[in-house]
Amino acid sequence: MSSLVDLLLSDENKSSLDQLSRNFGLDDSQTRSAVKELIPALSRGLQKNTAAEPGMDDLLEALRTGKHDRYLDQPSTLGAETTTRDGNDILGHIFGTKEVSREVAKRASSRTGISDSLLKKMLPVLATVAMGAISKSVLGGGRSNASSRSGAGGLIGSLLDSDRDGSIWDDVLGMAARTMLR
Repeated sequence: MSSLVDLLLSDENKSSLDQLSRNFGLDDSQTRSAVKELIPALSRGLQKNTAAEPGMDDLLEALRTGKHDRYLDQPSTLGAETTTRDGNDILGHIFGTKEVSREVAKRASSRTGISDSLLKKMLPVLATVAMGAISKSVLGGGRSNASSRSGAGGLIGSLLDSDRDGSIWDDVLGMAARTMLR
C-alpha cells in the first residue's frame, strides 16, 4: 500500500514537485523534505475528519466535484492565487483553524530547516496537490489502469484505518455503531 507521501514523491508527480520547488525557491531535496514533513499532518487531519459520519461523505463529495486533479495535470496552476485560496479552504476543512496550520509549519520547520513562514505559504498549495493525488487515485483521474484502482483502496483505506492496525473493518464497524446509537 502506497502512502500519500510516496504517491506525491513518485516520478508520476515530478512536474508538480518541480513547480513547487520553483514557486518557493527550494531545491529538489528541500521540496521533498517539506512534503515528507507536511503531508503526514494533512493525512492525520483527513483521518480525523473522516472518522466522523459525515466526514467521509464530505471528502468523497469534495473529491468528486473539486476537480483537484488539475493541480497535478497542470502544475503551472500551482502558482495561481486561486490555488492558494482553494488550498486554504482545504486546510480549513482539515485543520479547522489557522493556528493548527501555523503549528504544522512550525514543527516541519524545526525538522527541515526551512523557514516556517515559507512552509506556511507552501502548505495550502501542497494541500491542493495532495487532494489532486487523492482525487486521481480514488476517482482514477481518467485513468483506468490497475495501479490507479489499487492506489484508491490504499489511500482511502489508510484514511479509514484510524487506529492504524492494518484493518479498516473495526473502524468502519465503529462508525456504523456510533451512527446506529444516535
